[in-house]
Amino acid sequence: MKESWENDSCEQVRALYQSYTVPQAAMLWCGVPSKEVDHHLKFAKPTSEASSYGQHVLKHPYIPCLEARCRAIHDAIINNELKVGRDGGNTFFIKEQHIAFPRRTVKSVDLKEWIASKFSDEKPVFLFSEIERNTHPAINAESFRALQVDLIAKTTQVENITKALENMTKERDAVSGERDSLKGMVDGHTKEKELEKLDAPTERAEKTYLNIIGGLVDVMLGKSLGGQKHSVFQNGAAIVAALLAHHGDKPGISQRTLDGKLAAANRSLSES
Repeated sequence: MKESWENDSCEQVRALYQSYTVPQAAMLWCGVPSKEVDHHLKFAKPTSEASSYGQHVLKHPYIPCLEARCRAIHDAIINNELKVGRDGGNTFFIKEQHIAFPRRTVKSVDLKEWIASKFSDEKPVFLFSEIERNTHPAINAESFRALQVDLIAKTTQVENITKALENMTKERDAVSGERDSLKGMVDGHTKEKELEKLDAPTERAEKTYLNIIGGLVDVMLGKSLGGQKHSVFQNGAAIVAALLAHHGDKPGISQRTLDGKLAAANRSLSES
């Protein structure tokens, strides 16, 4: 069994440094498969221009873009926009040097860089991978970083919204619990009222109870003949507070009920 490195042909790396004549590069740029380039070039003819430059711009009877792309590559070489080599050798900007048109070659790595900068919408298969061809030309390293920053900000925003939603859900549950508790209290109070009506004493019995309560409160808050206080309580509110503290869990022992009964007891006692 062969090792993985024995099967690695480095095809992609070699492809970056492949050299092409100008007509070959133009033909590949037109989308002609590499195996068919030389065949189709047999049918290409120089343009009718008299200049040596024009003689190396080829026209093809059924590949109309060949002429335009030949011309574009030659112009880029002459204007020092695209590096050129001699017969597949090292590439450089031509500047003042002279290389005969038929011997001019361009490397795919230089051609790829030039096409990406000048024709960003065009990504010929022989130069660009499938991922590169499917990536929008406006997305470069800088725009990717900007998108990444924006994505992080959006992610943070989503996290904050999620947390806020969780807090709102907790608050809603707390309000619902409080509502249910209040409803239970109201229901209990209503039931208590109904029971009070069922157990309500007669008017005479009620008068008796109120007089007893009023008398007890009066004694507790009063003084002996010698001026000694009968109890430690200063007023009715203190008596109510003590009752709530010691017997607040008993039916009828509530702030509202006690306040009402003491007031009614005082009135009953004064009216008797």
